[in-house]
Formats: sequence, C-alpha cells, structure tokens
Amino acid sequence: MRGLVLGSALFLLLAAPAWAGGPHLLVGAAEDAAEQPNMALATAAMQRAHDAGLTTIRMTATWARGERTLPAADRTKLQNAVSAALFSDVRVILSIYPYGSSQTPTTADQQADFAAFAVDVAKTFPSVHDFVVGNEPNLNRFWLPQFGPAGEDVAAQSYESLLATTYDALKAVRPHSTIYGGALAPRGIDKPGSLRDTHSPTAFISDLGATYRASGRQVPIMDAFAFHPYPENSTIGPDFAHPRSTAIGLADYDKLVGLLGQAFDGTAQRGSTLPILYDEFGIETTVPAGKASLYTGKEPATTKPVDEATQAKEYEQALSMVYCNRNVIGLLLFHVEDEKALASWQSGLYDVDGTPKSSLVPVRNAIGAVHRNAIADCPGLQLTPKATLKALTPTATSTRLSLTCDIDCRYTAQLGGGKKLRGTATGGVPTTLVFPSRPAARTPAQAWVLATRNVGAVGHTQVTVSP
Repeated sequence: MRGLVLGSALFLLLAAPAWAGGPHLLVGAAEDAAEQPNMALATAAMQRAHDAGLTTIRMTATWARGERTLPAADRTKLQNAVSAALFSDVRVILSIYPYGSSQTPTTADQQADFAAFAVDVAKTFPSVHDFVVGNEPNLNRFWLPQFGPAGEDVAAQSYESLLATTYDALKAVRPHSTIYGGALAPRGIDKPGSLRDTHSPTAFISDLGATYRASGRQVPIMDAFAFHPYPENSTIGPDFAHPRSTAIGLADYDKLVGLLGQAFDGTAQRGSTLPILYDEFGIETTVPAGKASLYTGKEPATTKPVDEATQAKEYEQALSMVYCNRNVIGLLLFHVEDEKALASWQSGLYDVDGTPKSSLVPVRNAIGAVHRNAIADCPGLQLTPKATLKALTPTATSTRLSLTCDIDCRYTAQLGGGKKLRGTATGGVPTTLVFPSRPAARTPAQAWVLATRNVGAVGHTQVTVSP
C-alpha cells in the first residue's frame, strides 16, 4: 500500500500547475439539494446550479459510528445527485464527515470504520474523483473533544490520525483521486473549558503540522487543503483581512499559505505549495416581504443579511480575489438555493421556492469572466490562449473560417500570403473570419492569438482550406 501511496503522491506533485486556478478555477457551490430519492427532483436541483453558471457541486455523505458502508437510503439519494451532475456536466466533490460531535471517530477502530466507509463511497461513485475528509474539526459542533486534560489540542491530533488513515485507504483503491484535508472554520477561541470549545484555524493548522511531524510519516495526509473563509457577518466584505488575530478570511491568503508552510514545509506533506479549495463561502440576503411566509423561524441578530445587489457585488469581488491567488484551485458558494429555516443560511442565488434572485445574473456573468480570463489582472500570471481554426463553407466570393479561443483573445489571421485580419474574440465563443477571396486548393490559413489580460506568449493555430 505504501508504494502505491508514494506513487500517487509523486504523480500529483509532478502534475501540479504553476498557477492552480486562473481561468481553470473551480467555481461552484456546497449544496445537497440534489440529494433526492426522486430522480426528477435531483435533476431539477442540479439544473438550477448549472443555469447559475456553477460548474462544481460539493455534496455530503455523513458517517455515524459503526458504519462501514453507505446506508441504502443515502446511497439512492446520492446516486441520483451524482447522475444528475453528470447529466448537467457538473463536477462533483464529496465531503465525508461524522454526523455531529457525538460521532467523532477518535479510536483506532472508529477511524478504521470511517476509512472503510469512505472507500465504500469512492467505489460506489467511480465518476467522482474529489473527496473532502472531515468538516470543521476545529469546532465542537463537529468534533469533540477539542482539548485534553492539560489544555492540549487533542482535536488536531485525532483528526490528523483520521486523515492519514483515510488517505491511505482511499489511495489504495483510487490512487489518482484528490483528497482534501482541513475543511476548517475561519474562527475559534483557543480557550479550554469555555462554553464553546473551539480552535482557531491558526492554532489548528500549527497543531496539525506538529502532530504530522511527530508521527514520522513519510507520505502525505492530503493532496489539497479545504477551508471555509466566511466573514464575521454578511455586511463584511471579502476584502476584510485579519492581520492581528487568529481568524482567517478570504483576504488572508498570504497568512494561510504561510501557516501551511510553517506546518509542513520540509516534510513529505506539501505546505506552502499545497493547493487550496475555499469550499464554503456565503453571503446571506434579506428575505423579500412577499416571500416571508416561505421561511421559518427567526434570523439571528449576528447574521446581518444584505440586499441581493450587495451579495452579487461581494461574490464577484471574492471571485476576482481568488482568481489571483496562486495556490487556490476553487471557490464554492454556500449555497445554490436558500435554506428554509432563517436560523440557517439564505445565501443562495435562488430563493427557497427556486425563484432566481436578482444576484444570479451578475454572479453568473462573473463566473463566465473567470473562465474567460476577464475578471482580474494578476501580477505574475501569464496566459497563452489555446485556439482552434475551422474551415466553414466558402461563398462564391469569400473564404470563411471559425476561430475559437479558450479565453478572451486578440487575433491576427491570414489566408495564404494575403492580407491579415485583426480583431478580438470572446473566450469559448466562435468568431467568424471572412477573407474576401476564394481559396486555392489546400491553402494554409493560420491565426496568432494573444490574451487580452494577463498576457503571456503568442498562441498559434492553423488549418488547410480548399474551394
């Protein structure tokens, strides 16, 4: 098993891109709405995500003590959701974690059961290649105990053991899958014996690294790091940094990378170069008066929801920020659609009845700008467009070609040795080029392309055309 794990880790290390995200950033949501016993409901929920421009969905499979396989009812619902995602061309990430702190797998036997459960999930869904292990283990809501008798961080110690055990088990059956560790909450108080025992991500990452180093392990425990960079409330924008506290938000990218480096650099586990997935980020909106009856309970005073225009602005700002973060591979919103209980999350792009919010279109446009390399200028990011030329049916007096760049580009095109055409093309959208002459037999046509932002080398494509 060890050789297999070492081989897969080497594969991932060599395959790691110089810039993790950029136009290939995963933009999606953490959303379980498609986990339905009815396939039609699952497909409808996944289609709403697709219509919002989201290309990745993180769903959950929760574990309880004693389980080594996914229960039948959960298997059916998750199978429907995964099938609906395949139909809608949405990438699936599965988060596997204990169902509440009463189910924390702290013993070796419990951790072996959890790992077997994760393997069963992976075998059940061979189209899924991304697995998050655990959920907010730095909070007592999901992991207990947090502290030992002397105030030591036993949560980080037991979570490191679970992560290592599950990593090895998953890599044995799915060597080229991506295993995400962490999934940490953005804040904690680091005080044992309080009413709410929690660890800050700053302390937890340090303790996780110390535990890993002390173990003497010579293979990784994760391929990427998941994190939940929620702001303190929805009125606080994603650009609010925490330089003098132990909290970590979206604006604290350098701080997070530094902590991972201090924890793991110099070991078999990547640290300062570890890919980062922000797998939960939510901005809650106020409920329209006309839809108040669709929701239940009362909004907590600490939430401070905003209007839909502000939500759209903050989601777009978040996307532009992470686009320029070298190690970040994705940002997942929390959720696609609102939760019914006001004590939960109204942070989706749809109301609870499935009606699109006014934020949906601008957020969808921002997601499109990410994939077209049109959302931000990033120091150090240099992109070369990938382009294709296709010959179209010529007219009696002209030659027509279709040019498609994967990102927004400027082009210079030429048919044979004739006059050159110049212009711009939107990423992913075919642009028709018209040359005012009929081609001779097997006339070469070519195009040179350059990114409109984050400019790198000139790309080139060519095709041969005939009358």
